Amino acid sequence: MNATRSSEESSADSMNTKSEPAISPKQGVGPQVEQVGVHVLRYGLALVVLWIGLMKFTAYEATGIQPLVASSPLLGWLYRILSVREFSAALGAVECAIAALIALRPWFPRASAVGSVAAVFMFLTTLSFLFSAPGWEPSLGGFPVLSSSVGQFLIKDVVLLGAAIWTCGEAYSANYTESRESNRISPVLMRRESTN
Repeated sequence: MNATRSSEESSADSMNTKSEPAISPKQGVGPQVEQVGVHVLRYGLALVVLWIGLMKFTAYEATGIQPLVASSPLLGWLYRILSVREFSAALGAVECAIAALIALRPWFPRASAVGSVAAVFMFLTTLSFLFSAPGWEPSLGGFPVLSSSVGQFLIKDVVLLGAAIWTCGEAYSANYTESRESNRISPVLMRRESTN
C-alpha cells in the first residue's frame, strides 16, 4: 500500500514539474527595456562627449577649463606650448573624434572599441582634476565634501567612465565575434571558389 502511494505521489510530482513552465530570468518587458538602455547608454555617451567637445571651441569653455588644466600635472605643461584657446580647440577636436568613433558601433565595432578606450582615458584624466584642482569644499572641512563648482561638476565623470568601459567591452566582444564568424566562413568560400 505504501509502495503504491509513494509511486502515485512521485508520478504526481513529476506531472506537476512538467506542467510548470521554466522561469526565465528575462521575462516580460525586461529585455525590451534593457535594449533601450543599451542604446541610450552608447549614444548618450557619444552625444555627451560630442556636445562637450563642440563647447571646447568657444571662449566660454576654454576659459572655464583653464584653471583645471593649469593645476593638472598631467596637462598643465601644454599651456607652455599652446594658448588657452588653442588647447581647448585641440581637446574639442579629440573629443568630437572620440564621440564619432563610439557612435560607429553598428558598422565598425573595432573603431567603437578604440573610441571607448580613448573615452576611458579622457574620463580618468578629468577625474584626476579632483585631486589637483580645488574640488573639495574647505568651509565644510574639505574631503569628502565636494565643492559645487568643481567637485560636483567632475564627479559625474565616474558614471561616464563606467559607460565608456561598458561600450568598450561590448564593442570589443562584437568585433571578436564578427572576426571569428568571418574566419569560419572564409575557408568555406575559398573551397567553393576553388571548385568553380
